[in-house]
Amino acid sequence: MGATFIITLREAFEAALLLGIVYTYLDKVGGRRHFHWVTLGAVVGGVASLLAGIGVTLASGPLLDLGPDVVATAVIFVAVIVLTWHGYWMRQNAREIRGDVQARIEEAQATSRLWVVGLIAFTGVFREGAETVLFLWGLASQASITEWSGIAGGVLGVGSAAVLGWLIFHGGQRVSVQLFFTITSVVLLAVAAGLLSTGVGRLEALGVLPSSPVLWDTSSILDQGGTVGSFLGGLLGYRARPSLSEMVAYVTYLVVAGLLFFRPFARTPAHPIRDRKPVRQSSKSSANPSAKSSAKSSEGALTPS
Repeated sequence: MGATFIITLREAFEAALLLGIVYTYLDKVGGRRHFHWVTLGAVVGGVASLLAGIGVTLASGPLLDLGPDVVATAVIFVAVIVLTWHGYWMRQNAREIRGDVQARIEEAQATSRLWVVGLIAFTGVFREGAETVLFLWGLASQASITEWSGIAGGVLGVGSAAVLGWLIFHGGQRVSVQLFFTITSVVLLAVAAGLLSTGVGRLEALGVLPSSPVLWDTSSILDQGGTVGSFLGGLLGYRARPSLSEMVAYVTYLVVAGLLFFRPFARTPAHPIRDRKPVRQSSKSSANPSAKSSAKSSEGALTPS
């Protein structure tokens, strides 16, 4: 449940962040009448994500005929790769997302193709939803989550992301997006390390890798199959009887990925869009200083601190 919560919280918040940027900037340039495109794109993206999850579930039946352990192992390694790449990309590009989205909105406005904002919403929501499907499938292959705990974690994650999004864009609260991504990145590194360790253990069981000795056994203290053990297994990769190969994979991944994720990097200059005036400002927005101030406050809440 813990890993499911973190993954859905992170992915849903990224989608909420994107939608909030689109809504806020459209309002700023007097494009409230085009909100329906954003809403439609988000809804279609969410439905498409659900259909993707159903499709993966249905497709897993024939794939399992190839060998349940082989398929599960492959899914685990793919999830580790995508999870690592996604986290690294967000670490490097989070500061530029707002400027890029605003530039696309201005271009759509200049060419009178405002349906493009719906496409922005659709691709953002569907991408995050599809990634969530893959990550959760990897966790399910790890056998670290049960059906109901997975559902509960997912619902809590999406609900928490919605609350965070509301606080930023409607509640006027300043939330450090950089701090949020830093904390969730650390947890997701542990999730990915646990998945990699599980994948290595499965390769040992399949005979692809030579068996290695068990380092310790803490089953009598904290059973891996119990409620707490299962929770820590999904969230931090806990193993009651880890093999040497599993532990080497776990520690190596944390060290290498940690250095890759959190090494200092040159900050890119702000996107030019931030220094330009909006294409158009509605008279209604100009006449309503409080609305203008609210939009400015929402933008400030997005700036990593």
